[in-house]
Amino acid sequence: MHLKTFRTKLRVLLLIGATVLALTGGLLLSWPERAGAAGTAEAAADPVISRGKPATASSTESSSLGAKNAFDGDAATRWASAEGKDPQWIRVDLGSPATVSRVRLTWEAAYAKAYRVEISADGAAWSTLATESAGNGGTDDWTGLSGKGRYLRVYGTARGTSYGYSLFEAEVYGTTDGGPQPGGAFTVVAAGDIAAQCTASDSGCAHPKTAALAQRLNPRFYLTMGDNQYDDARLSDYHAYYDKSWGAFKAKTRPVPGNHETYDPAGSLAGYKSYFGSIAFPQGKSWYSYDEGNWHFIALDSNSFDQAAQIDWLKADLAANGRKCVAAYWHHPLFSSGGHGNDPVSKPVWKILYGAKADLVLNGHDHHYERFAPQDPEGRATADGIVEIVGGMGGAEPYPIEQVQPNSQKRISGPYGVLKLDFTDTGYGWSYVGTDGQVKDTGPTYSCH
Repeated sequence: MHLKTFRTKLRVLLLIGATVLALTGGLLLSWPERAGAAGTAEAAADPVISRGKPATASSTESSSLGAKNAFDGDAATRWASAEGKDPQWIRVDLGSPATVSRVRLTWEAAYAKAYRVEISADGAAWSTLATESAGNGGTDDWTGLSGKGRYLRVYGTARGTSYGYSLFEAEVYGTTDGGPQPGGAFTVVAAGDIAAQCTASDSGCAHPKTAALAQRLNPRFYLTMGDNQYDDARLSDYHAYYDKSWGAFKAKTRPVPGNHETYDPAGSLAGYKSYFGSIAFPQGKSWYSYDEGNWHFIALDSNSFDQAAQIDWLKADLAANGRKCVAAYWHHPLFSSGGHGNDPVSKPVWKILYGAKADLVLNGHDHHYERFAPQDPEGRATADGIVEIVGGMGGAEPYPIEQVQPNSQKRISGPYGVLKLDFTDTGYGWSYVGTDGQVKDTGPTYSCH
């Protein structure tokens, strides 16, 4: 064969080979691909959109191994589930609808042999982005994904070891589709003592009006400070009343229970837990925490302040917190000028929060609005104290002001409304807004300790 003929045929063979490889590569890239630890160069095109976002999990091995550790960008921290139990999951709230192109999972020694990567618009209905049935730990880098949603979770169905599931990092890559993003300034709407047994068909029913106001304010998320459903918080009442008003934004709500949630004939917190599900029990208990921007939020169950488990968890949670600003909320206020008055059940928790330089406490229970100057757990005014706000005007019948407490700066009883709280990376302020849309009170602006 002449050399020229040989070269021509070689070029043809090479072109054919390249074409086959290109076609094969194109077909491969059309499906989700799990790469090794090195990943792929093209997969890095989209930015990480999950770092520092609010995270929850089906369980945690301990308070120091919480879900947020898997999204903090620190390879030395990790999330770990309870040991020896399947299934387990961890999820992240991306803050707004997003298009996800890649998910990179860095497993600790306790890895998942089988799991799904899932995405959801509302945190309730999930679609599968990728499935693993023969995992071997290390790093799983899922590229070529195409999913849309606000929430992403890793759902483990089979452990690779006798322990639990543990992730050093879970990195979600993609692009957000607009809307408010966690970080920097954000707004939260809060209220307690909400759903009386009435609906919008009754002109005197207040909770549909506070719900409509809350939605108009369009916050990052909503807080409830207990007694969400009257009179004994049965699941049937949640569906008949609360769900018809505040239930419209349940997926964006971070609730805590009040004393009325303990009255359920089906069992203490039974209806509350059935209605809210993992929203109210993201860490397996009726108390939990999460981060937003430079803020650490702590949701507590004041019905259980006598339980060492919650107190020990709170101490560990505060010790592990890396955010500058701290806000906590629960039902029973330590200080109140309303009918229930001061409730000493909260004093041990105040001492712990004060020692950790917490900034803000939100409560319900008394059906009025009230704000206090910064004070210590003994009720002494001090610049490094905690600001307390009572916001129990979410819809239940108002209580009168009875005995004005020291350091109480403003009290309003009668008009229903919500707290509109404005947070920045370094401080906060708020207003009390009535259902008529009018601002009834504006509090001072405070810097974080």
